[in-house]
Amino acid sequence: MSQTRITVAVLGDSISAGNPGWDPNPALREREGDDPQSQYVYWAARLDPRLHFNNFGVGGETVQQIAARLEKSVVGAEVLVVQGGINDIVQGLPLDMAAEELSRMVARGQELGLGVVIADVLPWNRGWPGAEPKIRRLNALIAEIAAAAEIDMLHFHDTLEDPDLPGRMKPEWTADGNHPSVEGHRRLGELAFHLPRDWELKR
Repeated sequence: MSQTRITVAVLGDSISAGNPGWDPNPALREREGDDPQSQYVYWAARLDPRLHFNNFGVGGETVQQIAARLEKSVVGAEVLVVQGGINDIVQGLPLDMAAEELSRMVARGQELGLGVVIADVLPWNRGWPGAEPKIRRLNALIAEIAAAAEIDMLHFHDTLEDPDLPGRMKPEWTADGNHPSVEGHRRLGELAFHLPRDWELKR
């Protein structure tokens, strides 16, 4: 494996940020915790030492808010991770609008010549069962975005879904019913995250 450094911009919400155990913003770490292992990017970088992650996750943001930060976030990056959507569901915003914004983010990343991957939405234990149909609908739209753009989708949902409790994360994989635990982030980083396969082949 080449040791060439690969800079990855991770643009998303609290799932990317690493809440509740970590936050990229030092001013928020007193509240959110100071354990860097509470980030899936920590585990992905341990697995692949080429990876240097710039974590631009911000807790509570909708897809529209995340998208507004794209241009600044991708400076110097070669790869873009697009992640978001659960806060649109929390706030009752239209799923089609969230999907359109995610699609625009993917397209903009491609226009900038970046390798792009998109993550789907995790199960939400505290929102179950009411939010589950919306999560599955948005994830179907995210899969359509990935297929249309010919990019890889990171299967965050299935990686943390409890096979015995559909629509929910396993208790040991969630810290609070909303976010992954350290073990949940480890699974996302080691099992779900990967660089864009087509982009890797072209390097």
